[in-house]
Formats: sequence, structure tokens, C-alpha cells
Amino acid sequence: MAKVRTGRVGEQIKKELSQLIQTELKDPRIGFITVTGVDVTNDLSQAKIYLSVLGDDEQKAASLKGLEKASGFLRSELGKRIRLRHVPELIFKFDDSIAYGSRIEKLLTEIGDREEK
Repeated sequence: MAKVRTGRVGEQIKKELSQLIQTELKDPRIGFITVTGVDVTNDLSQAKIYLSVLGDDEQKAASLKGLEKASGFLRSELGKRIRLRHVPELIFKFDDSIAYGSRIEKLLTEIGDREEK
């Protein structure tokens, strides 16, 4: 039963955080960010937020720094919107699965082109 609740809470956090980052945050360091996933611990004390950031490594680092500065604001807004007794601590991490998937697709395309020749 607890896993169902953590899954629902994670999905709700993902939805609300995506909206908050896009509309409420005015930090110029924060670029185009997509929240790709949220893992919540069973006791709801921590939430790992997986992000995909458009841009180079410098822009990714700046976006992460801006989000970490705004984590207090984001937690308080989440508390107002989701109405949890204790809002989880937000831990931001990069999700490299999209870049990894596109790299594999590129390699497979190259292999296919070589076999045709």
C-alpha cells in the first residue's frame, strides 16, 4: 500500500514542480528544464527529481545551481499545492537517459548505413 502512495505522491510532485519551474521561477540561470521523473523514499522524507536540461554543460550547471537556490521556495509552494504534512527534501539530479538513447540510435543508424554499402 505504501508503494502506491509514494508513486502517487511522486507523480503529483512531478506535475506541480514542472508547472512551478516553468511559470513561477524568474531566475535567469534556469534554462529550459524538463522534469523527467521523481523518486520518493518510502517515508516521504526525500524526493530525487530527475531533470533534462537543454544546453551545454555550463548551462546545465547554472540551471542546477539556480534550482538548488530556489529549493526552499519550491518546497513551500509544493506544500501549499499538495497539502502534505511534511514536504520531502528536494534533491535535483540530471537525467542522461535521453542523450544516451539518442547516441545509441545514432550508432545503430551508422551501423545500418555501413551494412547497406
